Amino acid sequence: MGSVLFLVLAMLIVIAALTVVLHPNPVKSALALIMTLFLLAVIFVLLEAHMIAALQIIVYAGAIMVLFLFVIMLLNLRQDLDTSMAHTARRLFGWLLGVTLLALGWALVRRPWALGPSGSESPEAVAELGNTQILAKRLFTDYLFPFELTSLILLVAIVGAIVLATRRGRREGIEEAP
Repeated sequence: MGSVLFLVLAMLIVIAALTVVLHPNPVKSALALIMTLFLLAVIFVLLEAHMIAALQIIVYAGAIMVLFLFVIMLLNLRQDLDTSMAHTARRLFGWLLGVTLLALGWALVRRPWALGPSGSESPEAVAELGNTQILAKRLFTDYLFPFELTSLILLVAIVGAIVLATRRGRREGIEEAP
């Protein structure tokens, strides 16, 4: 990947990420997060990690962000209109937390990196089947229960949001669709 293209993408990702954090409208902030995730997927494509790029778009920019937008629109959040002392305290806490995270990140970057444990598959098996097939095999055998549990939790969240929206609509006298 060319360094100029990487720098342009990195600059766009930083701008989109800052928009996520600094924009007062939660819907526009969520849309900026989708843009950040798409740009990150472009970097994965340029690194020839096509499966990770596809998963990035499908899982994060697709499913999870649709759920975020659904909840934001369901709760009818527009802006944070609080200008009291509690708002100032939250901002101060956010800046302190950000500085602390930057200091921790700097401390982690300065230390030598340790490699994690190697996989149980031999390099010959990975070369023969490929990374995608090995990952799918592990996901649907060893990690099937956590994978299904995650999908069940997302389903419960969606059903709960629909129930809350139905109750809210009845309470406010909004007609339900037939």
